[in-house]
Formats: sequence, C-alpha cells, structure tokens
Amino acid sequence: MRFRRPASALALALCANGALAADVAPLKQVQTARALFDIGLATGDPLYLLTAARLRKSVDLSPIERAPEGGVAEPGTVLVWQDMLAAARLQISGDPVLSGLADDIAAERSKGVSSGPVYSIVTIRPGGTDTYPQLPFSGGDYAEIYVEGASGTDLNVMVRDDKGRLVCSDTDISAIAYCGWRPATDGRFTIVVENQGRRGGQYSLMTN
Repeated sequence: MRFRRPASALALALCANGALAADVAPLKQVQTARALFDIGLATGDPLYLLTAARLRKSVDLSPIERAPEGGVAEPGTVLVWQDMLAAARLQISGDPVLSGLADDIAAERSKGVSSGPVYSIVTIRPGGTDTYPQLPFSGGDYAEIYVEGASGTDLNVMVRDDKGRLVCSDTDISAIAYCGWRPATDGRFTIVVENQGRRGGQYSLMTN
C-alpha cells in the first residue's frame, strides 16, 4: 500500500507553496513546476503533481514567433497546468481530500499577468546548437531564460553579453535549463541552446 501523508500536511504544503510563489521569479516557478511534475510522475505521488499544477497556473505564458539563426518557429504549446492537474487526478484514485485539493486548484483564479513571460517552440537535432542573437533585456531588472525540452533530451543554455562574455549558464544533465541574472544596463544578449543528448525533439524557449 502506498504511503499517504496526513490531510493537514497536504493542505499545508500546498498553501505554503502558494505563499512562496509570490516571492519567486516567474520562470523559476515554471522550472520548479516541471521538476516537481517529473518527480510526481516518477514516484506516483499526486502531491507533487498538484503542487506543480498550482505553481504553473500562477504564471501566464504567451506564445511569440521567435526562431534561432537558420531555424523556424513552430506551432505548439508548453506543458500547461491543466495537463499537470489531469496527471494528478489519475493518481488520486478517489481520495476525497486530494480530489478536493485538485478541485480547489482548478477553481483558483490565475494570478498571472498578460505582460508575463513569452515562449517560442523549435525543434533541435541531436547534438545541435541553436543561437538566438541580440535579445534585449533592461538594466536593473532581473532577467530570466528558461528552456524546457522533452524527456530524454539533455539541454544546456548559455547567455553572453554584447562583448561575448559569459554572464550565465546551466549545463546540468537535464531536459530543462534555467538562467537568471541582473544586467547592469540596458543591453542585448545572445542565447545559446545546446542539445548534448542523442535524441532530438521540440523545446520551448521562455523569456521574461
């Protein structure tokens, strides 16, 4: 029999997570939601899936036509909170407490804003590199880049300033990669996405 956390602990965890979301950068929330979602699928624990759905619902993402050098923007959508919630419901198995939490998340009004992060989708080949030159970011504001690919890919992201200096990178072995930094002045930055894996596929590039 799978271990169940007490209902009070479940509710507390979700409430605490909701309070934390207001203090975390939007794309960091999106990244955390994906990480929790993957853990929930791997462990069969619906609490991770419910928390992932709530976190992702807190950020509105808008599509934008953007492609790397020599590439083409593609139709598609990112993993949305509804998908995460549907996965959680499959694991709940009639548990009334968890079902109630899922219903609460579905009924919550999104706290995202229409001027929030944007995303674009392209396909990267095995061992491929995509370069996005001259993306503008405002000085003094926290800048975020998040890359989310299909499971089985190994995506890295690197950010360089207009002088070619590396300002941020994430090269962990993972299908997701995140960079956050605070530019000193207004400037344009080059984003490089690398696929270190032997499997290609679609990924989304998200920026704030």
